[in-house]
Order: sequence, then C-alpha cells, then structure tokens
Amino acid sequence: MSLKRAEHFISEEEYLQGEQEAETRHELINGEAYAMAGANENHNLVSGNVFSELKNRLKGSSCKTFMSDMKVKAGGDFFYPDVVVVCEEDSEHEYYKSAPILIIEVLSESTRKFDKTHKRLTYQNIPSLEEYAIIEQERCEIEVFRRKDHWQSTYYYLGDDVYFASLDVSVSVEDIYYQVDNADIIKYFAER
Repeated sequence: MSLKRAEHFISEEEYLQGEQEAETRHELINGEAYAMAGANENHNLVSGNVFSELKNRLKGSSCKTFMSDMKVKAGGDFFYPDVVVVCEEDSEHEYYKSAPILIIEVLSESTRKFDKTHKRLTYQNIPSLEEYAIIEQERCEIEVFRRKDHWQSTYYYLGDDVYFASLDVSVSVEDIYYQVDNADIIKYFAER
C-alpha cells in the first residue's frame, strides 16, 4: 500500500466531502491528501483474519470492530487503519472514529517506515487509544505498543498468543496468519 502525494492543502471539510465521492481512498496528513494504493493478497488475508478474530471474540460487548474503510481522526489527520476497535460511544461522524481503543496496521514495504514512525506517534496522541499493533505480512511478527507500558513494544511470533489487554482478548499468531503464504508460516507447518 503506497501513498502518492497530493498537489495542494485542503481543509478537513473538503477532505471528508471528497472522500465520500472519491473512487480512491486518501489519508489526510498535515493538510495534504495522499492517495492509497491497493493491498496484496497476504495483506488482505492478515487484515481479514485479525478483524474476524476480534469481531467474534467481542460479540456481546459494547466494542465495535471496523475494517480498512473506516477512517480514524488523530488530531487534524485522518488515516485508514487496517483494523480499528472502538469501545465507547464514538458517533461524532458516521465516516470516521475519533476514540479508538485499539488500532492495527498491516505493514507493507512501501508503508513500513511511515506506519512504525509517524503513524505510531500520531496515534499515541489519541487520548482513548490503549494499544497500537503492527503486523508484518511477509514474515510472522507482530509488535504491540501499549499505553500502560509507556508505549514500549512487545513482540509475538508463531506459537504465541497475542494478548490485547485493552479488550482482554487473546488471538493466536497462527490464527492471524491463517492461509497466508510466507516463508515463516511454510516452515512452521513443515516442522509440526
């Protein structure tokens, strides 16, 4: 998923109106809109797996789980996380959420550095956010940053269960990488 730079600055209102009409999604960063490219098969599988695992485990709770078409507002910026969970009333706007408890990004080569730096630091300023997880797609590695741990990260690998403390939910790394085709998963199942 790569970002292509826009040519001019726009207001939040212009951005939100434009996104309702646009065929391509854009993220708004410091007043500039950046077009988002599509994701590959592994990216879609990982995103879908973590979304469905969380959605199923949160059934009956007040938490809502959203996929990549729901924007998150962070300060004056708007992003499309791969998965976002909101557990408190957050109906300021029907096209974005501003009080997520958990945000998950699946990394790609083109967005890895941005997701691990700028996005992480921007997300950490959202008062409601308790956890930010980044998931590799080309290898089986998950990094979770937690507010309660002063945003220090914890890593998870195949054979581990990822504990999302903000939700009191665990998901096995194996389930997150279900049907994903990468060298780690192939080796893991060959050795079992």
